[in-house]
Amino acid sequence: MQLIGRELLQEFMCIHADARSQLGSWEAEVEAAEWKTPHDVKSRYPSVSLPGNQQAIFNICWNKYRLWTTITYKTGIVLVKKLGTHEEYKKWKII
Repeated sequence: MQLIGRELLQEFMCIHADARSQLGSWEAEVEAAEWKTPHDVKSRYPSVSLPGNQQAIFNICWNKYRLWTTITYKTGIVLVKKLGTHEEYKKWKII
């Protein structure tokens, strides 16, 4: 998959050092993945939330942080939309 939004990941890791390892692993796994359907994502990440509209919300650091993405399966693009604490996530308007 092609990952767009690495800058957001880097900025977040600078502020939240405890997420560095898990986000780095997630980034490498996404780049190596070939997801064709939401089921492919759910197979690898059983706790991912898939609210529809190609959205995927990943738990980071055992749900301490949330990573909101849009996955375009046809083109193989994963777009990082937002990262935040679980409290910040509660305020996001996910469509």
